[in-house]
Amino acid sequence: MTNPSRRIRLAACAVAAGAMLSGLTPMAGASAAPLAGPATGVPSADDPVPDHEGMPDDGFEDEPESEQDDLAGAATSGASRSAVAAAPVPGRPADFKLAKGTDLSGLVTKLDAGLPKQGLTELLEQANRPAADCGNTGIYGPDLAVSHRICWKADDDATSKEWVPQAISGVSDAQEDEDWGTSNAEPVAVGGYDAVNPGRSDYIAGRDNCLESSASDACNEKGIRVTFFNQATKMYRHVLLVWPYMNSKDHISFDALHAREGRCNPVIVTGCAAQNGIHAGGMVWYGNYLYVADTANGMRVFDLRRIMDLNPDNDAAVNDPTPDGLESDVQDKKQIGRQNNVWYGYGYRYVMPQVATLKFTTAKNGGTTSGNQCYATGRPKASYISLDRTGTDHMVLGEYCNTNNGGSSPGRVGAYPMSALTAAVDGATGTAASADEAYGLPTGAAFGNEDLWHKIQGAMRYEGKWYFHRSNAYDNGRLLQATPGTVGGTTQLVGNAKTLQSSFGPEDLYLAHGRGDGFAPQLWSLSEHAPDAEKCPVCKREVYRYDMAEVISDFG
Repeated sequence: MTNPSRRIRLAACAVAAGAMLSGLTPMAGASAAPLAGPATGVPSADDPVPDHEGMPDDGFEDEPESEQDDLAGAATSGASRSAVAAAPVPGRPADFKLAKGTDLSGLVTKLDAGLPKQGLTELLEQANRPAADCGNTGIYGPDLAVSHRICWKADDDATSKEWVPQAISGVSDAQEDEDWGTSNAEPVAVGGYDAVNPGRSDYIAGRDNCLESSASDACNEKGIRVTFFNQATKMYRHVLLVWPYMNSKDHISFDALHAREGRCNPVIVTGCAAQNGIHAGGMVWYGNYLYVADTANGMRVFDLRRIMDLNPDNDAAVNDPTPDGLESDVQDKKQIGRQNNVWYGYGYRYVMPQVATLKFTTAKNGGTTSGNQCYATGRPKASYISLDRTGTDHMVLGEYCNTNNGGSSPGRVGAYPMSALTAAVDGATGTAASADEAYGLPTGAAFGNEDLWHKIQGAMRYEGKWYFHRSNAYDNGRLLQATPGTVGGTTQLVGNAKTLQSSFGPEDLYLAHGRGDGFAPQLWSLSEHAPDAEKCPVCKREVYRYDMAEVISDFG
């Protein structure tokens, strides 16, 4: 229930709240709030509505394959390697086809009417977390000189057990002039997932009520968050990604991003299934849209014009009024969405709702993926994505695979015209976007006692060549290069025999092209592993970049 002592500012905000409410039509089951005076009167009706199940399934498939696990399976001999993939699998663009899923625009419009918004430029100016001093200790190999490093605060690096950074994009992807608004922030965006993945309260699995005072605020599976770095101020801010839905009382609400929801009403019952998180291994910010990879399904799409602000007065100690006549609470880290007439975001000030879904139309291959196996045909995995601006704008999408456990492919990549993806997002349900290029990864090269060309965590295409980040568990990864070539009458990716040693735990790739700011092109990436006394004492989570000219030169 609402704490009366935290409503002391509602009267002062009443006029502004009333102005925002003018012209709004109450939703079903809700009564209009007054246009003047404090929002402390009778709240909107909050009674259950028949036939609503509460947290419904969002239509996404689960991701049970221990996504991107370098340690799944033992390394194999050279003979076994060649048995998995003697030659690159054929590129099949049709396997990569995406189509827009159920229209979410009506839900987002309702959410938009109920909550205040914040622009990204203002969010960057109000970034609240200073980047840390990176120090002298490096996590990099000797082959590439790091031209810039960004480090996280300790609670986002060494002490964070929940959030693991994976994806990276930035203003160079967003627009060619690299100038977002009137700011010189040149923002970089990093996506991370909740790796603790405990699910919501689940009595069947022995989990207690996450709302109890004794429960940790890490009890719930929080899904995905995106962090925006302001390069001018060296400050950053987290934004929680959410999914809009109508709750059991027929009110618009939102929940964190999950691959599966349970029937979890405010009263916890045994039918409340645990949630499964998603990995978000890749991300592209293009125009106003943020595309986030969903491994088993395709992509989830968010609109940066719809960032909701749950604490506009920037005072977390006082609940703020919302345009729908309710209020928001950013101190409670255990609740999400609309609960008992109060809005929550697991303690985050900013939430950004999903506005569209792009789902693969091809059926999955029937083989098991429990050990990161991949296959030559069927729906690919959306393990990572990036943007190529060196010709007609294209999005690159590819698979993380671990051939140590079998399968028939070390991975595939495809490329989509961005015009087709944007048209699908803006179009009706079923509007399709097709890849116009696809390849299997090169084969035949070895790395230690296993395949070189698998365990790919990120890929990008630049001036016709392809670059890949290959992870290596808790050790230095490798940057790889490949070029399309004709072999035996078939066009395929041909790998450069040279590899460049990269960071510990290398992830996604992002190219800052420098056309707007006049700087030389820079290849950005990030590392995922926090320092661990047993697994990797020298590991560290950093965001870093290389001069692209040096990368090209080093490959020869």
